[in-house]
Amino acid sequence: METRVALLGIIIGSDTAVEKVNQVLHEYREDIVGRMGLPYPKQSVSIISIVLDAPQARISALSGKLGMIPNVTAKTVYSKMPQEK
Repeated sequence: METRVALLGIIIGSDTAVEKVNQVLHEYREDIVGRMGLPYPKQSVSIISIVLDAPQARISALSGKLGMIPNVTAKTVYSKMPQEK
């Protein structure tokens, strides 16, 4: 199955959402290439960047699950498809 490389940006606006986000990310751990998390107390948010290598449908499912968690925003940027280079 063809995979895509993508960057998933997550902003968490509530400490209560952190555990739920981590549970969802754990479900998709085999697709995660790398992860960086930064607390930003000045704005009362936490920011996580995730690099993924997975089928597009799986990346979309992950982003959708995260976006359904209250106080969480998730946006994905995809690499270009190989034939688009």
